[in-house]
Amino acid sequence: MATVNLSDYKPLQISNADEFNIGIVFSEWNEFVTFNLRDAALEILQKEGVKTENIKLYPVPGAFELSYASMQLCKERKFDAVIAIGCVIRGETPHFDYVCSAVAQGIKDCNILTDTPTIFCVLTDDTKEQSLARSGGNLGNKGVEAAVTALKMIDFKKNLSGKKAHIGF
Repeated sequence: MATVNLSDYKPLQISNADEFNIGIVFSEWNEFVTFNLRDAALEILQKEGVKTENIKLYPVPGAFELSYASMQLCKERKFDAVIAIGCVIRGETPHFDYVCSAVAQGIKDCNILTDTPTIFCVLTDDTKEQSLARSGGNLGNKGVEAAVTALKMIDFKKNLSGKKAHIGF
């Protein structure tokens, strides 16, 4: 079992994060997990200097709908990055496998078919306890990691275009 605390984050020291626009799509299903992930991502983005008004939140009913909503945001070309937040907990049927696979493929498609980095922050756990441990419990909060990943991918993209985001690593 993993012992890394996902909340161990070092400030990125971004000099122009106030210019970033970030969309967060989050599932309302398993809200006891997804709202914690969303709130942690928001907190890190704001700590790094992203203006609150430049972070847009979009709820969707479940994890399966994350792909569609993320793709629509990517197609708008208004966002420097999109974060897709969800949680699928294994049940007694193969439904878990189909949903997880479809969501992973859908977010992958956003990344290869659009010019907007789309971050996969979907917990796919066997138990409710595992999800709680990864959304603010003893293993930290995966939302923190998603926010940091979004900022680093914005930096990557801006470096490619010659418009460095100035992250001080």
